[in-house]
Amino acid sequence: MPAPIALHYWPTPNGWKITIALEEMGLPYEVHLVDIGAGQQFEPEFLKIAPNNRMPAITDPEGPDGQPVSIFESGAILQYLARKTGQFCGPTQADRIAVDQWLMWQMGGLGPMAGQAHHFLKYAPQMGQDLPYAQDRYRNEVARLYGVLDRQLAKGEFVAGDFYSIADMAIWPWAQGWEGQRQTLDDKPNLARWLKAVGERPAVQKGRAVAEDKRSTQPHTKEQQQALFGKRD
Repeated sequence: MPAPIALHYWPTPNGWKITIALEEMGLPYEVHLVDIGAGQQFEPEFLKIAPNNRMPAITDPEGPDGQPVSIFESGAILQYLARKTGQFCGPTQADRIAVDQWLMWQMGGLGPMAGQAHHFLKYAPQMGQDLPYAQDRYRNEVARLYGVLDRQLAKGEFVAGDFYSIADMAIWPWAQGWEGQRQTLDDKPNLARWLKAVGERPAVQKGRAVAEDKRSTQPHTKEQQQALFGKRD
């Protein structure tokens, strides 16, 4: 039995990517909660493994050559876990290229844009910043990206083709929040089909549920707003 991977985590879309992957791959792991609303992502011990003060991060005690390794950035973690296990990275070299493309699409496109949509549609108004230009800008860009994804999913069962991969694991946690991003699936049947199929996977449901009780629907306090959105050096 391999030694458990230490997962530094909070229940957000980026965190869910890794719990889903670990569940899908059957890897043992221990959860170390990083309360981002309390500013724990800025604590020195966490910054040693995640210098960009963002979770998730992992420490694998059985890394390359049997030595411990720490990794930050959810996309890099997914690639590492796929290589470590030989799972969910695509059966051929061409497939692996497709997986990497769509993983980068999520990391550079959907994640940041959906995150900004959430911020300006939900959190900024709570702080007295109701900014229609920003709301429209990010809502429209997320709609464009979902159109791209819907057209891609018309070509195959999953994002990179007819096989489930870390690209699906990366995209689903963000895409399942489409309602909060004020999107519609009425004109995106392929996306709707895929969201349902991935969401019904037992490992996805189990990974999504990790520390779910820590999520709050209440408005952030001023202290939480400062920890999440305040200026830091």
